[in-house]
Amino acid sequence: MNLVILSGRLTKDPEIRYTNSKKAVASFTVAVEDGKDKDGNRRAQFLPCIAWEKTAELIDQYFTKGKPITVTGKLTVRSYDKDGEKRYVSEVVVSGIEFPLTEKAGKTKEEKPTFEDMPEDDEGLPF
Repeated sequence: MNLVILSGRLTKDPEIRYTNSKKAVASFTVAVEDGKDKDGNRRAQFLPCIAWEKTAELIDQYFTKGKPITVTGKLTVRSYDKDGEKRYVSEVVVSGIEFPLTEKAGKTKEEKPTFEDMPEDDEGLPF
């Protein structure tokens, strides 16, 4: 089974682009805590991620540098040729995301409404 779950923070704003067939693809890196070194300093792993279509658009819309994120997906290794040399890239292909419960989701440059912003009118509820 190839299942990856990462919980960390974005190291920079996601980069979104579109393929020739108009499919959205977002690239971003998640910094995940990885314990402490022998001197007590926190260590981190910086894991490259890629998301497609609606997931890519959601990540671009709601997440910015430093925001916490949890992603699920699978680890992939792809190769390409550069200057006649074969290179390999490992990355997480994201299939799902979770918004953090401790912070409001949304980009700072354009605030989006969140669950906390909803009115407390519960008259139409059946319970």
